[in-house]
Amino acid sequence: MRKTVNIFVLFLVGILVVLPIIFFFISDVGGIPVLDGERVVIHAVFIFACFAGMITSADHKQLNIEVFNLKLSDRLKTIVSQINNGITAAVLTAIFFACFPNILVVIDASDLLWGLPVRFIFAALPLMFFAQLFLCFKKRSSLVSSLVGLAAGLFISCGSIAVIVYTLLGKDIPFFTACASFWQSLSAPLMVPLVLGLIVAGLFGLPLFIVLLGITYTAFSQGGGYVDVIPLEMYHILTDTSIAAIPLFTIAGCLLAEGSAGKRLMELVRNSVGWIRGGVVIASVLVLTFFTTFTGASGVTILALGPLISVILTGNGYSKDDSESLITASGSLGILFPPSMAIIIFGVTNIMTIDIFDVFKGAIFPGLLLTLSMIVIGVIRDRSKTRIPFSWAVLKTAFFGSFFELLLPVFIIVLYFSGLFSLLQTAAFTVLYTCVLEVVIRRDFSWKTAAAFVLKSIPVAGGVLIIIGAAKGLAYYLIDANIPAILTDIVQTYIHSKYVFLLLLNILLLFVGCIMDLYSAILVVSPLIMPIAESFGIHPIHTAVIFLMNLALGFLTPPIGMDLFIASYTFNKPVIKIVKNILPFLGIQSIILLLVTYIPWLTTALLR
Repeated sequence: MRKTVNIFVLFLVGILVVLPIIFFFISDVGGIPVLDGERVVIHAVFIFACFAGMITSADHKQLNIEVFNLKLSDRLKTIVSQINNGITAAVLTAIFFACFPNILVVIDASDLLWGLPVRFIFAALPLMFFAQLFLCFKKRSSLVSSLVGLAAGLFISCGSIAVIVYTLLGKDIPFFTACASFWQSLSAPLMVPLVLGLIVAGLFGLPLFIVLLGITYTAFSQGGGYVDVIPLEMYHILTDTSIAAIPLFTIAGCLLAEGSAGKRLMELVRNSVGWIRGGVVIASVLVLTFFTTFTGASGVTILALGPLISVILTGNGYSKDDSESLITASGSLGILFPPSMAIIIFGVTNIMTIDIFDVFKGAIFPGLLLTLSMIVIGVIRDRSKTRIPFSWAVLKTAFFGSFFELLLPVFIIVLYFSGLFSLLQTAAFTVLYTCVLEVVIRRDFSWKTAAAFVLKSIPVAGGVLIIIGAAKGLAYYLIDANIPAILTDIVQTYIHSKYVFLLLLNILLLFVGCIMDLYSAILVVSPLIMPIAESFGIHPIHTAVIFLMNLALGFLTPPIGMDLFIASYTFNKPVIKIVKNILPFLGIQSIILLLVTYIPWLTTALLR
């Protein structure tokens, strides 16, 4: 079964890579319009996201925070695991049934895509939830908790079940209607304890997408019971053209990390600046930044390149502690450079306020400042006497040895920023170019091995996409409940200075960056922040860049910054040791953040 799913997912990846390029030549170059061409591609992304979600759950790679589990005894860990499994089963059951009113009622039966009903495509979503629910029952040790969760999920799903029965049979079943009313009456007084319970469970390892879906389901239940909006919003966000680019850039980044690109780029930068103090540091920071722009996740960069770069740094006289802290601190810099998926998601989430293109331009100077600051502090801490003698001949060899890798960012900038390619077409080209580079030109691995690496990257892309989908429902609820306007009124009542507001905003977002993953924070929190900042006359692009910088810094902020634990795992060191070593880097990044916060020119200089 898993082999069949893998083959189907690889087929979908092939569609996502090939079709946008083919449609470009047919439509943009040939002038022949392709009917529903773009819709076909983004619906392929939707199906890909659903199957990637299944794979991510099957591989136990869903994003979560297990910080508080580390100190628990084995017995307590078992109890926590059973509770989380029960909650997961309940939430998945509820969301599974919430999908069907959309299939039966909401989505128009006449809506076809190349002859295929969109309803049929949407069915991939409940299929994913069913597969994830099945996995809850797969472990015998969790059978009881899974059954309890299933029973709870069926109870809170009675409203959806009632709609399904009425649509299919044309009559009400009093039992389902009564249970639905009872749950709706309970959900209002229980909302706060249920939400707090889900948050606590999240801190003890409950997958973040389950936390978000559970909170959203409770909120919609007490707000009228329109829970079918949740899967519909997931469908809407996962069929956005910009979101469609995310899995492609992630796949390209993982392929580059598995090949020789990292070594080649390191050699180029080392041979160009290795003769000066800190030359290897400069190489390391630039390579780490380059890879994070594609993978979109600093943790992936640390895991993939951390050991390699650590060996190179220590081999050139840099201390082990300093090398590991430099790698950890530089892992998230790439989210401020194109084609960062964080910027893509921010632009999609706030599409009525800002343009993705402008956010890319606004983040360039702050990104350069942060990168330069990591280089400077790394150079200062480099006390080694080892230097690489400069040689034009060696540099020339290194340059031509990494020439095709250097062309990739050039192609991306030219194709996207010139307007020739859309973001999706740019992402498709990136994967195609990377595959040809690694398999045909470099011959780092075969096509079969490349396919294996693509599958290896699926849990990364799947985890991100499912988080995005889950967070979209909650974001919709908050906006529908007019929360941004309420918060704006409260803030304006008690805070009158723009500068005080900016300081408090940094503190809040730093906290958010610690406790939430990057993508759910963007989807849930940014729509609340943007109108408040705008009420103080702050440029939307300025707010966007501050937001992203804070989240990047939050990855490194004790006690639960995500990159701290990834670095601990990668370098096999206690978290407290990692924290101690990165404090100087954390301090200078905080100073850069304050500079960007209070000097708007740094984010708006490149805007028209």
